[in-house]
Amino acid sequence: MYHLAAILSAAGEKNPQMAWDVNMKGLENILELSREMGVKRVYWPSSIAVFGPGIPKVKTPQDVPLIPSTMYGITKAAGELFCNYYYERYGVDVRSIRYPGIISNKVRPHGGTTDYAVDMFYQAIEKGHYTCFVRADTVLPMMYMPDAIRATLMIMDASPKKVTYHMGHNLSGMSFSAGELAKEIKKHIPRFTCDFVPDFRQKIADSWPQSVDDSRARKDWGWKPKYDLASMTKDMITALKTRAKQGKPPS
Repeated sequence: MYHLAAILSAAGEKNPQMAWDVNMKGLENILELSREMGVKRVYWPSSIAVFGPGIPKVKTPQDVPLIPSTMYGITKAAGELFCNYYYERYGVDVRSIRYPGIISNKVRPHGGTTDYAVDMFYQAIEKGHYTCFVRADTVLPMMYMPDAIRATLMIMDASPKKVTYHMGHNLSGMSFSAGELAKEIKKHIPRFTCDFVPDFRQKIADSWPQSVDDSRARKDWGWKPKYDLASMTKDMITALKTRAKQGKPPS
């Protein structure tokens, strides 16, 4: 069973109570149903939002105190403990990844703090300009959607003996600044311009790691990303331009 529904970080700060209700009650329902029905394996996504102040910002270790600064992060930190409880108490085989920012060429942004890294592509192609809501020097961990899907399937296909951690596995794809992303896009779309006007989401971004240590995922179930900033940017722009020509806008 794959349980992916959640209200994300920026959207959650606009309605914290709803974020708690949706994220935690939904997880509780899935875990309890899995216990009752004997579901073989359960997947629930965590996030780098579980991290907060006081942690190493570069190569953030797997096991550090989780002191999130958003309601979304709080639900993910609490959810990790909830999942581990159901594994330890009831034997429910729950598996989880702490996703970095996910970049997709098929789905538009839906309220996440890292969504500038998605919207920048769409706006570059559609308007030739983007106003970014974080500083140019803001560095965050990111991942291209094909890698995220592959990682999810890998952890779910892994033997129970290989999954030694039933909270959220750190997962790394690439790290870059908002300014570096804009420069990479400009290589493919020379007319593209970008302004940086930080808003309330800057504070959220500043509380998260710049990169994470995913050595446990690499050791346990063989994780290794395929995409870096250059290859992701090239593929992303090619896919969006192709879809635009075919008259198939992203959902």
